[in-house]
Amino acid sequence: MKSAQVPESDTFPTRRYDLVKEFTIALAVTALLSAGLAGLFSSPNVPPTTLASWSTAAPNDFTATAVAELAGTSTSAQYGPPYNHAPGAGQKIGPLGLQRAAGVRIPVDPAEDFVLRPLRQAPEQPEVTAALAQWNAASADQQQSWSSAYADALDKAPDGDPAKAAPGDYGPVPVLTARLLTLARAGSLDGQLLSPGRFYQTAYTKPMLFLADGSYLSDRATGQHLTGAQWGMMNETGNYPGQAWLWLSTFWYQIDPFKSSKNADAEIWAIMAVLSLALILVPFIPGIRSVPRWTRVYRLVWRDYYRTRR
Repeated sequence: MKSAQVPESDTFPTRRYDLVKEFTIALAVTALLSAGLAGLFSSPNVPPTTLASWSTAAPNDFTATAVAELAGTSTSAQYGPPYNHAPGAGQKIGPLGLQRAAGVRIPVDPAEDFVLRPLRQAPEQPEVTAALAQWNAASADQQQSWSSAYADALDKAPDGDPAKAAPGDYGPVPVLTARLLTLARAGSLDGQLLSPGRFYQTAYTKPMLFLADGSYLSDRATGQHLTGAQWGMMNETGNYPGQAWLWLSTFWYQIDPFKSSKNADAEIWAIMAVLSLALILVPFIPGIRSVPRWTRVYRLVWRDYYRTRR
């Protein structure tokens, strides 16, 4: 049986193509478009929220949050794993406690890490040193009493201003929180909480937890459409509405029972895991894998091929 003769290459129609010229033109056009569009739709440059900016913009909120850390009533103090052993805390899927199963992997003591240790590490005036000694010498019940009393006083004060708080037995708490506010405004508190005692000093867990315990960060998030109720999820702040392809994750937070569930994060994670697994297994699921063949969408995608074939 004779094999088919392969035609010579010069029998095919050809045309000149200057690859260098085409590349140069494409590069120039792309560069001009990128520069022009960047100038017209420039990416927002929203400054980051830091402990320094928070304490400067909302000093009363910062002070109230520092008092809550000392009292053990903040969100971080009651969060549970992976930060602490707070009772009854943690996300669950039915009876399965996912957070407790993982355990405490990043130990955080808010009172010690956010307030007391930074004060001990900074050069202090005699009154602050005395206040630290008074706090350390007191029992846990006494510390709780001082902190709770001062938190109540701040809650009743006009605008939460410590200067307008009613007199009371607050122990050393006002002195400690006032000094912490000074450190935060100077910017030193950001550096202290970023130092985990390791080679790489970029652990933002503690400053982020401290920021999240106050209301300033959440207020900024609301203003930039970043909260869960606003479908907020983006890389660039201020670029509303963010990544549209993440709608499937944020969608579940908008409907019941997830939007009112304390275990919404774990439940939605489980749903997305199941959906992702189903997507991976599409080629192996009878019926679903045949949908492209039944709808004949592939003939639209490769319509030029099927037109010539016909």
